[in-house]
Amino acid sequence: MGKLDGKIALITGGSDGIGLATAQRFIAEGTEHVFITGRRQQALDDAVKIIGAKNVTAVQGDTSNMADLDKLFNIIQKEKGRLDIIFANAACCTFAPLGTITEKHFDDTFNVNVKGVLFTVQNALPLLVDGGSIILNASTSSIQGDPALSVYCATKAAVRSFARCWTVDLKERKIRVNTLSPGAIDTPLLRSLGTSEEENKMFMASWQAATPMNRIGTPDEIAKV
Repeated sequence: MGKLDGKIALITGGSDGIGLATAQRFIAEGTEHVFITGRRQQALDDAVKIIGAKNVTAVQGDTSNMADLDKLFNIIQKEKGRLDIIFANAACCTFAPLGTITEKHFDDTFNVNVKGVLFTVQNALPLLVDGGSIILNASTSSIQGDPALSVYCATKAAVRSFARCWTVDLKERKIRVNTLSPGAIDTPLLRSLGTSEEENKMFMASWQAATPMNRIGTPDEIAKV
């Protein structure tokens, strides 16, 4: 028997990286059904093939879009009628040093990383069973200063604050709220932050050097947590 036998799970941002690795882990641990979301249909289709299980449903949508969230939870309600686990993982990140931050950069980052997390969880509450689990993907950037990432860091600090507050809000329902705070993890998002392949290599090398184990983590390592 797996640790997650019979559980119904939702993973946002499940088409690659940490989300995809977590979906694979959940299936391996016996989850009855996993719903994954993402903005790109082709990436979702590819993820379903990689997972290679029949008990996975991919739902295309943007977590910062209320209509897309309504569609998602209508599908979950119709297919399974409940959730046991929510992993709010969807996020975006781009470099913008102070002095170059635009309103669009601010809005785009906060819409996905903060608004998307808030309304994913809030809209899921009617489906989430008492004693269920909410997992929020934060980052070490929530507690440290990263150059050119002040907006991203602020969004991840907000996610950690959500967890502290929601733990109190949901205590009567015995719903657990936890955050993950990974450092540099080898994901498509991390590898696309630079403006060129050379810049990406430079960033990867600097993050590796700043890691105590002198290597960047893998999505599988986070999924095991």
